[in-house]
Amino acid sequence: MKKKILFRILWGFPSGMALGQIITILISLVYGDGGYYPCVPELISLMGSELGAVALQAFLCGILSSGFAAASVIWEIENWGLVKQTGIYFLIISLIMMPIAYVTYWMEHSLKGIASYFGIFVLIFVLIWVIQYAIAWWNVKKLNRSLHQKEDGR
Repeated sequence: MKKKILFRILWGFPSGMALGQIITILISLVYGDGGYYPCVPELISLMGSELGAVALQAFLCGILSSGFAAASVIWEIENWGLVKQTGIYFLIISLIMMPIAYVTYWMEHSLKGIASYFGIFVLIFVLIWVIQYAIAWWNVKKLNRSLHQKEDGR
């Protein structure tokens, strides 16, 4: 289990940095005026330069992805129920995501901004969870049909 977590952390870091850069390119394409906007102006101001802001954001994207990847081993703990797995996974990724989102100014620095960002985070988490659950349910149903067909063919 420790090797698996370490591997996911090491794999997650560069993946997160790459994904963070892809997201900034997409945001620049959609909302920009032909320019590249690698991070919010508040982060540039905080860091004192665009380079410092981009480097911090890239590093934190790597940390974020490493955390998500490492926490994913929770879904492989077979003696835990789905509710326990979901609750602990959500707690871990929330504790990773919220401070990073705050530091990088991905959320407004106000109670309303934090609550709004967290609400969106919860909605996205629930949506992804429901989709994953439905896919797993469908795959189990398909496997059971296949097994019943083999039994009937005997």
